[in-house]
Amino acid sequence: MTDTTYTPPKVWTWDKANGGRFANINRPIAGPTHDRELPRGKHPLQLYSLATPNGVKVGVMLEELLALGHSGVEYDAWLIRINDGDQFGSGFVGVNPNSKIPALLDCSGPEPVRVFESGAILLYLAEKFGALVPTEPARRAECLSWLFWQMGSAPYLGGGFGHFYAYAPTKIEYAIDRFAMEAKRQMDVLNRRLAESRYIAGDEYTIADIAIWPWYGGMVLGQLYDAAEFLQVQDYTHLVRWANEIAARPAVKRGRMVNRASGPLDQQLHERHDTSDFDTRTQDKLQAES
Repeated sequence: MTDTTYTPPKVWTWDKANGGRFANINRPIAGPTHDRELPRGKHPLQLYSLATPNGVKVGVMLEELLALGHSGVEYDAWLIRINDGDQFGSGFVGVNPNSKIPALLDCSGPEPVRVFESGAILLYLAEKFGALVPTEPARRAECLSWLFWQMGSAPYLGGGFGHFYAYAPTKIEYAIDRFAMEAKRQMDVLNRRLAESRYIAGDEYTIADIAIWPWYGGMVLGQLYDAAEFLQVQDYTHLVRWANEIAARPAVKRGRMVNRASGPLDQQLHERHDTSDFDTRTQDKLQAES
C-alpha cells in the first residue's frame, strides 16, 4: 500500500521540483511568461494548437466542415509546443487567457474574434457554418448535453487516470484505483448509449462525436496512456464499434494529423495552411528538419 502518513501543511506552497512529465510547465499562476507574437496566415481562421485529444477535436471539426463543402473554412494551423511553454507567450495568452490549447482566432469580420476551450470552439464553428449541430430543439439538447458531458468528464480521464497511471513520478495505488474506476464508469456510460444509437447524440454525426472521440475513442483504440489492457477496453463493444467507425472517416484521419508533433512521421503535420499540405511530400520536409 502507498504511504498514507502525509499531512497537508496549513498553507500550501509551490514546489517547482515536484516531478512528473509536465512539472516544468505547471504553475499556480496565470499570465504570460514572455513576449511573443502569434503568427498569422492568409486564411480567416487561425488555429493555434497541438494534437492532444483536445487539439484533435478542432482539427477534425475544420476538416469535416471542409469535407462538407462549406466556404470560408480554410484555415492556418500553427503548432504550439506546450512542453516548450509556447502557450505562455503574450500573443497566445491574448487569445486564450487560460494558456491551454487549442485556441482559435476568427479574422473573417471587421474585428478578430477569439475563441478558447475546445468545446466552445466546436460550438462556435458549428453555429457559424450551420453544420454538425442539430437545430431541432430536442436533438440539439441531446447533442449539447453530450458535448458538455465530455467537457466535464474528460479531466477525470486525462488529468485523473492518465496522469496518475502514465505520468506521475510516483505510482499511488489509491489514486490509480479511484480514477480507473471512474474511467471505466464513463466508458460504460458511452457503451450503454451507443447500444441505443449509431452516434453519440442519435443517428446523426455531430460535434458530440467530434468532442468525445479523441478521448474515449482514443482510449479504446489503444492510443492513450498504453492502458487498453489495464482497463479491459474490449469489453465496451459498442464503444469500440463507434470508435472504429469514426476513425475511418477521411476528415478524422486528416484532422488527427494537424499540429501533430509526435508519433510516426507520416502522421505528423506540424503546420497546415492548405489542403495540399496533407500530401506525403509535406512529410519529406519534416524528415529534413528532424
